[in-house]
Amino acid sequence: MPDLHETIVRPVVTEKSSAAYGARKEYAFRVHNDATKPQIKAAIETLFKVSVTGVRTLIMRAKRRTYGRYQGRRPSWKKAIVTLKEGDAIEVFEG
Repeated sequence: MPDLHETIVRPVVTEKSSAAYGARKEYAFRVHNDATKPQIKAAIETLFKVSVTGVRTLIMRAKRRTYGRYQGRRPSWKKAIVTLKEGDAIEVFEG
């Protein structure tokens, strides 16, 4: 079981996640592969001092990459989309 700082790896800040934040107040995070929804909820509430109303998770598939004649692949990873209570915000996404 990962601890709080290992559960949340980093925020995912892209155009699509910024649009979701602006429209529906949803935040996207890259999380530990073994983290469960209750663990993710507890980690977000503890680290950012907010109230979480919903957590959705998905596995981002691995991608093949080529560089000239060399081939490789990026690993798969887990993403969590977190919805907060009305009025709460996380400062990482505000800037």
